[in-house]
Amino acid sequence: MAHVVTQRTVGPDELAAFQRPRTDLLLERATADGCFEAAEGPLLTYRRCLDVRAGDGNLFEVTQTVDFRLAIPYASWLFVLPFRHAIGRPPRDKTPWWAPPVRLDARSSSVLGTLAVLSVIFAYLGTLFTQTVSFAGEEFGAGNSAQGVAGAVVRVGGVIALIVVASADRKGRRIVMLWAALAGCVFALSGALAPSLPWLTASQTLARAFSTALLVLVAIVSAEEVPAGARAYAVSLLAMAAGFGAGICLMALRLADLGTRGWRLLYVIPILALPLLRGVARRLPETRRFEKPHREVRLRTHRNQLLLLAVSGLLVNIFVAPQSQFFTRFLRTEHGFSGASIGLLAIAAGTPGGIGIIVGGRLADLHGRKIVGAFALSVGTLCTVAFFLASGLGLWLWAMAGSVIFAASAPALGVYGPELFPTSLRGRANGILAVTGLAGSAIGLTAVGFLSDEFDAIGPAMAIMAIGPLLVAGVVLALYPETARRELEDINPEDRSLPQ
Repeated sequence: MAHVVTQRTVGPDELAAFQRPRTDLLLERATADGCFEAAEGPLLTYRRCLDVRAGDGNLFEVTQTVDFRLAIPYASWLFVLPFRHAIGRPPRDKTPWWAPPVRLDARSSSVLGTLAVLSVIFAYLGTLFTQTVSFAGEEFGAGNSAQGVAGAVVRVGGVIALIVVASADRKGRRIVMLWAALAGCVFALSGALAPSLPWLTASQTLARAFSTALLVLVAIVSAEEVPAGARAYAVSLLAMAAGFGAGICLMALRLADLGTRGWRLLYVIPILALPLLRGVARRLPETRRFEKPHREVRLRTHRNQLLLLAVSGLLVNIFVAPQSQFFTRFLRTEHGFSGASIGLLAIAAGTPGGIGIIVGGRLADLHGRKIVGAFALSVGTLCTVAFFLASGLGLWLWAMAGSVIFAASAPALGVYGPELFPTSLRGRANGILAVTGLAGSAIGLTAVGFLSDEFDAIGPAMAIMAIGPLLVAGVVLALYPETARRELEDINPEDRSLPQ
């Protein structure tokens, strides 16, 4: 329980502001004893009381006492300080820059905090193979081409992810998410015992399949639980959590410097996630939209939306996947970076990317997904290509610029998959989109692997792959619908007319 006491000398206008119920971060209502409690907001408990005394002249001494407990599991400590600062000021009509554009209630806040934990898990699992394959390849004597093929095969496991995610349309989001998290961790652990690159590839194909299913389901649950005006903001928070999970993997890369087999230690770390799943199971409810009666809809009725997003995902991932996997090899083989130095550069570049994620999510909710997504995707891609063509200080500068700008596209465009399909199709459709995205990843990894051997450099190969996301930026502006601040039932009329 947080306890905040603020004392201020104010005039009549500011006093009147303090005495009004808050309508920004939370919606207050007056209590019988003259204090305020939360009628709506991201809180488990809340009480605000004022003590007003006349001062000199036309001034008043105001002592405000607030006791509150945020309804955000696991990461409430991140929001306590900004929340304390915000409620120490007079009530306002709009939310602070760091908060969602619209209020979250206690349930959606709790769900979002729980999804953030799952985001950390799937991000670590999803990053693990791409960041360690270069070290594993060194132990097993595999070059660029073999590693590119291995990365492509791992992503083919998305077919399994499709089956897992599709089952969530029948069995529910919650139970499938929990089993996917457990299975992903177990299969990742098996990579520590890999005797060869094919063995490692096979085990991580399964781990990646379940982590991909978890990624898709986290996005679906977020869209189904969070208010319409905050869906992109929610994606930005989950992307931040995912960035933290990937960061753990990158920081752990220094273990790979312990010896030829040091990379195997990174495959043991997922065992630490297993105890967290019990708390996640306790806090994560089934989504309200899945529990409501919903009409069964045929996938062919949404084939245009599916085709649009599938082609976009394929074209973006032919660039994003090799950018991620060959990041480590590029720095090691072309610039002589150690594992620790790679981790340092990745953290130095990725940390500012959080700014792009938060800003991109808020702008996408306030001003629309299309313009934010197209700008961030195109400019971020060009900055990333510049990184692969740079050296010296340019490596650090272009990496940071690309990270910040490209990151803003994630919340702006990441919401379209869950938004453009009704409840009965959301799992299957997004499972298909995951598979097409992974197909793009496989194509990109294979192409960059062979092209980089041909050019004897990774940069030119990445420049060719950049054509994909640049084309998608134009498609977003021309063909994507604008979904900002629209309820899912308005986007999908099949769900709006359901019997109650």
